[in-house]
Amino acid sequence: MSMLNHTSSSFITSGAVAGALRSCRAWLGHLINDYIAKVIARREHQAHLFMLRHFSDKELKDIGLNRNQVGEGLAEAAKDRSALQEVRQRQSMMS
Repeated sequence: MSMLNHTSSSFITSGAVAGALRSCRAWLGHLINDYIAKVIARREHQAHLFMLRHFSDKELKDIGLNRNQVGEGLAEAAKDRSALQEVRQRQSMMS
């Protein structure tokens, strides 16, 4: 009868360790995803700057920029896009 009442402490400990490992793995996954997203965003920014710097003055004028506004215009567009994405995320969470 004493065998039925005895619970193994290693069973409880292994469950706690497994839970901690899952939590750590999820945190690490989010950290890696965030890093990759930042690298992609940086590369995208560099590509856009490269393209804008190689536009003619007429092409820049058509999109509403002067040559000296290329960096500022891209930064402003990025802020607008980020704000739009936040709005969309909030709307999808409410739906």
